[in-house]
Amino acid sequence: MAQDDRLAQRVRKALADRPGFAEKKMFGGLCFLVNGNMVCGVNKDSLMVRVGPEQYEEALAQPHAGVMDFTGRTMKGFVRVDPAGSPTQKAVEHWVARALNFVLTLPAK
Repeated sequence: MAQDDRLAQRVRKALADRPGFAEKKMFGGLCFLVNGNMVCGVNKDSLMVRVGPEQYEEALAQPHAGVMDFTGRTMKGFVRVDPAGSPTQKAVEHWVARALNFVLTLPAK
């Protein structure tokens, strides 16, 4: 299983109406982009969320959030959310909103 399809569907639903929304296979999973910038992704059963450097520590302190380290190296500005932290549409929308707060400050690619 490359990614949890139910989790991916929740993310799609949260972003589908946003202009510039796209999906791309990356990092061994599925990534969701807005204006060419990664917002979040699904890898196996975890949610990857791009929160940016300023919100990183705060996001990391949230329940079920952890360090993103695909290659054994920490990806600053990204957090991994365990399945217990994204079990519902509302929970996924919360994390997507955190990511959009950062990503929408970036120039479009």
